[in-house]
Amino acid sequence: MSGTYFAGGARLGFSDAGSGLPVIFLHPTPLDGDYWRPLCERILSARLDTHFGGVRAIVPDLRGHGVSELGNNLPVGGFARVPDAPVLTMERLAEDILALLDHLELSYAVFAGCSIGGYVLLELWRRAPHRMRGLAFVCSKPQPDAEANLVKRAATMAQARTSGVAQIFDGMAQNLVGAAARARRPEITAEVRARMTLSVEALLAVQAGLAVRPDSAPTVATIGVPVLAIAGGADPSVAPQEMKAFEAAPGGCTFHLLPEAGHFAAYEQPGDVAALFSAWLRRFPAHN
Repeated sequence: MSGTYFAGGARLGFSDAGSGLPVIFLHPTPLDGDYWRPLCERILSARLDTHFGGVRAIVPDLRGHGVSELGNNLPVGGFARVPDAPVLTMERLAEDILALLDHLELSYAVFAGCSIGGYVLLELWRRAPHRMRGLAFVCSKPQPDAEANLVKRAATMAQARTSGVAQIFDGMAQNLVGAAARARRPEITAEVRARMTLSVEALLAVQAGLAVRPDSAPTVATIGVPVLAIAGGADPSVAPQEMKAFEAAPGGCTFHLLPEAGHFAAYEQPGDVAALFSAWLRRFPAHN
């Protein structure tokens, strides 16, 4: 089932499949919710025979991605290096997800996030920890942007304004997918490229929002629910050692390294990630 809801002046889309423990999956940028499709298909078809009775997979398209609107009331000026750019903050994205929970009348869920999706999870924990039963991070980290990242984001934004997004996305589709996945399935590059549909304005807003996201390392030290961290050994954006920081979570962290996975690990190796994720999910009852 697919649906829409409104939050912060924008119509946002999501899919909702299965029944049981609600799990909300937040995708990486510049992809959309289809990133999680191969993983969710495996989890749902497995019909996990556990004490919670199954999984309800809820996959939104983040604001500005897929079918979700960007909206026209984003703040401007938050990223000092590109002061006239709109800024899609992690706070705004977290508010969108809380609105989705309310729309679906869910008091709580387990959450999974890849890349920007994981950054949103950390903001959600700061805002509404009582609604989070567990947090799974795939190729995401709690640290803020380093100087080199800030420089690169400003350059990407300048390129988008000058030449559009096509060349940027062509490069991302090639570079963010691990070499092993490209060798096994050469078509994977075209598949992920086809899901990169952000407008120039949306790309500017996302890049600015990523640049100004806070340092969430102190937040990790407050996470009192189970954490799953899955790192890609061939990820050019998030180093496994950076993800090791999640082991400081007092609720406990299960860490896994997929040596050949790139930044889009759950799409590159859906079977492996589904197995790890399913095993971790078995600790959660459907009702407390």
